[in-house]
Amino acid sequence: MAARKDAVIKSIRSEMALANAQELMNKTNEKCFAKCVTKPSTSLSGSEETCLARCLDRYMEAFNIVSRSYISRISKERLEH
Repeated sequence: MAARKDAVIKSIRSEMALANAQELMNKTNEKCFAKCVTKPSTSLSGSEETCLARCLDRYMEAFNIVSRSYISRISKERLEH
């Protein structure tokens, strides 16, 4: 029974992580598109492609920094208790 409960919890955590990653990508794409593509057309210009790549890189870098800090904080809190 405990193993089944753990499996269900693990599955839910995995689904939540996937949903959070999808939400991050959707928001990032939305924000970067609004910032970089001021006049949408049938294709992207070179400067729009560069802007989008840089914007997405910044969002992912910031996400990684926040994630590492959060994990570090959680680890410290667990060790203290």
